[in-house]
Amino acid sequence: MQLSNDFPKGFKYLPGYFSLEEQKELVETLRYLVKEAPLFTPVMPRTGKPFSVRMTNLGVLGWVSDRNGYRYQPQHPESGQPWPEIPEVLQSLWKQVGECEAAPEACLVNYYAATAKMGMHQDRDEKTFEAPVVSVSLGDTAVFRLGGVKRGGSTQSLKLSSGDVVVLGGEARLCHHGIDRILGGSSSLLKDGGRLNLTLRRVSVF
Repeated sequence: MQLSNDFPKGFKYLPGYFSLEEQKELVETLRYLVKEAPLFTPVMPRTGKPFSVRMTNLGVLGWVSDRNGYRYQPQHPESGQPWPEIPEVLQSLWKQVGECEAAPEACLVNYYAATAKMGMHQDRDEKTFEAPVVSVSLGDTAVFRLGGVKRGGSTQSLKLSSGDVVVLGGEARLCHHGIDRILGGSSSLLKDGGRLNLTLRRVSVF
């Protein structure tokens, strides 16, 4: 289940980008930050149906979803407190693989339990699509699906393991993508299992 060589232009798959020790250090950092901004369960606009993932954010802006819609806001929806800062290790990653001079403003943290998934979607709630989306996988392996800019059509799948990094930039920035399933027990990085996905984004025009 690997991507063909015919990647959308601007798509990068960087397997094993973070070493095991680096992954452990990052998880410890996240564990501390999540105490400041606890995971919450977002719901779909209008219907109020809960997501199967829990989430939180880091940075000056955070992505949220509730009955009023999708948006970015500067504070946690439950505590009202500002989001914690994006750790330096993730800011450094952005500089190294993002090819973007402007700094990331948001880091969406999604936690996938063994039964969680994410339907095919585009990341298009930002004011600019000039900057890439940089994604980090930690914990259990996920089956990632990548499509095109238009909904429908052919897709490709690959397994994202702990420490892998994916970049959606350029022509691939608005490609549809999603998580079909989590391969429970494939990693021992997280003590309770599951997968963490960290998604760095630039929200404002630069």
